[in-house]
Amino acid sequence: MKQSLQLKLGTQLTMTPQLQQAIRLLQLSTLDLQQEIQSALDSNPLLESDFDENAGESHQDQNTPASSEGQERETAERESAREAQNESSADGEWNSEIPDDLPVDTRWDDIYTSGSYSGGDGEDYALEQRNAASESLQDHLVWQLNLTPLTDIDKLIGEALIDAIAPNGFLDADLDEMAAAFGVDTDEVQAVLKTIQQLEPAGCGARDLRESLLLQLRQLPEHTPWLAQAQTVVGQHLDLLGKRDFRQLSRRTRLSEAQLGEVMRLIQTLTPYPGEAFGGEEPQYVVPDVIVSRKQHRWVVELNPETTPKLRINDTYASLIKRADNSSDNNYLRDNLQEARWFLKSLQSRHETLLKVASCIVEKQQGFFEQGPEAMKPMVLANIAETIGMHESTISRVTTQKYMLTPRGVFELKYFFSSHVSTDSGEDASSTAIRALIRKLIDAEQPRKPLSDNKITQELDSQGIKVARRTVAKYRESMGIPSSSERKRLI
Repeated sequence: MKQSLQLKLGTQLTMTPQLQQAIRLLQLSTLDLQQEIQSALDSNPLLESDFDENAGESHQDQNTPASSEGQERETAERESAREAQNESSADGEWNSEIPDDLPVDTRWDDIYTSGSYSGGDGEDYALEQRNAASESLQDHLVWQLNLTPLTDIDKLIGEALIDAIAPNGFLDADLDEMAAAFGVDTDEVQAVLKTIQQLEPAGCGARDLRESLLLQLRQLPEHTPWLAQAQTVVGQHLDLLGKRDFRQLSRRTRLSEAQLGEVMRLIQTLTPYPGEAFGGEEPQYVVPDVIVSRKQHRWVVELNPETTPKLRINDTYASLIKRADNSSDNNYLRDNLQEARWFLKSLQSRHETLLKVASCIVEKQQGFFEQGPEAMKPMVLANIAETIGMHESTISRVTTQKYMLTPRGVFELKYFFSSHVSTDSGEDASSTAIRALIRKLIDAEQPRKPLSDNKITQELDSQGIKVARRTVAKYRESMGIPSSSERKRLI
């Protein structure tokens, strides 16, 4: 094979480390960005926070001459005397609040307010309370079971039954198998189960929805109005209640429409899944990246200062770098200085891109901010990319897990993008606007005669919006709205 030299022309995109870092920071959420910044502060000594109070104190300590031993001893004695005085005054206030003679029926709450003592130092104690793990359903039931007088074997059976209770409160276990495992009769396991079913929350330990609702009804006071009728409806006609066949239900129970409405009102106070109040997920609070407000008859877009921390280069370490020095220490400082500059530049680029994209979204969706979701216009990533001169992938990274605070609430930037549906006027309607119209129609419907999907399609057609019935059903299901038969109400 003969070797030869060839010259070719071509273009190639090289992903430099700086470009990779900028892209990675661009797609991070607010929480991930905070962690990334903290990691950079911990690993790079040339990078520091602009709100670092310790830096100013340490700088002041470096410029302050060392105190003599006599001054230090005098300061320590002064501090100890001040602490002793504070403790004695606090004890005096504490003792002065307690009367000498307390009545026999006096309670502790009558003497001290709820804020007289806290288990910690203010914010730290509140932080512990907020971060404390919520009590699970099993823990709540076991705590009540331990207060119930039972034999040792019955307590073991009760704990096994409680462990078999699902998070929704229903029992998921076979009583015969459990009786065989403990070597007892099924009647004994059934008796322990009845004890558990009398605990709070009412309805826990039931095998199905019917039993759960009946348990909750049995724990109501006997003089509760319409209690017997509600037990009849739940115990014998739950299938008709689920189908919302009120005409057949009224005929079976021999109740008038008004009477059946009172019974339904009582049943609606019950909880279908009594265990859902325990062990739920902690709420996740969203910190908006962009804030939109109305100022002087125009919409103003600003970055949230809480999500844009201020960083800077440490001047003390930067001044130690010498140009002609090739020592390892100097090279270490020089490399970290370059990385710090790249990181600050990537952060600045992220903030500028986010602000530019958010401003473009607000400009194109002014109808939403002024009139609501019904005025949302169809918009895709390509529209924003073409306007600001960026690639669609960049717009996708910017709008993912980024949130905007508006006078109408907090929305993810992805919310403002939607497909289009043709109308009779020749213009396109946003799918988000169609969803808002569907919800508006359903909210205004009569509970006794809810709108069917076909009727909603006709209503939208009268407004010039052509959508198929299956499209209406798909949008309705995506919003978590049940069908017309399930939305039917007597009251």
